Amino acid sequence: MAINLQKGQKVDLTKGNAGLSKIMVGLGWDPVKRGFFSFAKDFDCDASVLMLNSSDRLVNNDSVIYFGSLKSKCGSVVHSGDNRTGDGEGDDEKIFIELDKIPPHICKLVFVVNIYDCVDRKQDFGLIKNAYIRVLNMANKQELVRFVLSESYAGKTTLVTGEIYRHENEWKFGAIGEGTSETSLREIISRYSQR
Repeated sequence: MAINLQKGQKVDLTKGNAGLSKIMVGLGWDPVKRGFFSFAKDFDCDASVLMLNSSDRLVNNDSVIYFGSLKSKCGSVVHSGDNRTGDGEGDDEKIFIELDKIPPHICKLVFVVNIYDCVDRKQDFGLIKNAYIRVLNMANKQELVRFVLSESYAGKTTLVTGEIYRHENEWKFGAIGEGTSETSLREIISRYSQR
């Protein structure tokens, strides 16, 4: 049975799941409907993964997995590809992860969702509902963790949804739920770049 987390909560993924290696991180959202109209066709959210070192920094741009670079060089993180509308039930974008393949210098995976072309389209996360991130054990298809982003994110153009990180010899999940004002993946990358 999945653990439903609140913002700021953390849970151990591997300690209670011996042998857990292959997981899927699903991210979902729906555009708000007003009357008979939906923003779905014009509302393109993009999920990305930032692979960070022990200083919470990107080692290089190859450590960013997104619709334009679907697989990490080490092969441990694979993105399902871009969903341009958010329409339909279930996960809108999926990230497949092999925990055992993540290089030792990578200590954290941060999952972000931003709105493509949000400035020109005048869009923010106030136009999105039912946003969530979940972690699935690929061996038995069991949902381990779910975090529903239920706050109001009006005016925010990027969501830092959650993170998977090493703690000693285990992998844990943290529910972040932070809305930010970055307007592009480039700005998000800059936030986590080496200084």
